[in-house]
Amino acid sequence: VQPNNYSTFYDDQRQNWSIMFESEKAAVDFSKQVCIAKCNSSPALDSVLCQDLLLGEGQGVEGGDSLEVAYTGWLFQNNGLGQVFDSNVNKDKLLRLKLGSGKVIKGWEEGMLGMKKGGRRFLIIPPAWAYGAQGVAGRVPPDTTLVFEVEIRRVKLAKECSGSDGLSVSSRDSPAPSPVPSSDGFSSD
Repeated sequence: VQPNNYSTFYDDQRQNWSIMFESEKAAVDFSKQVCIAKCNSSPALDSVLCQDLLLGEGQGVEGGDSLEVAYTGWLFQNNGLGQVFDSNVNKDKLLRLKLGSGKVIKGWEEGMLGMKKGGRRFLIIPPAWAYGAQGVAGRVPPDTTLVFEVEIRRVKLAKECSGSDGLSVSSRDSPAPSPVPSSDGFSSD
């Protein structure tokens, strides 16, 4: 999906197509449906499906960056969006997380990589990357695929705060800060 409410794609003959939409909402809704169709057409979902809805600005986030996120989560039911099981969109508090710290489900850790501040992304997350066979009592049944719309509202890059909160950094991502971002934060995942 491109800025100014249009979308481009290739068909199976590798022909390029463009669609213009009347509104940003229509373009975003179309993007969500494309992602759901991708999920429904894959024999087994074994990784996170990501679809950018808005690209955002600045640098893409990576492991170690601290984020404040607005999100809505749905159960994936009957080949589409089921009931909302969690959301902080109309609440005062954003979710704060440090990417790569293991405090959120693996599907978020993977699915949010590369997002930018102000960016919105649609994630379809298979059970193995979410709550697995346990589920969440009273909210997420066992072995449920989840769908999230996530928006990054604030970003604090790891290299801007290198070691300032050293006590909360786990040993695997605390090599001496270097001027060049390394992939160390991902290797042990």
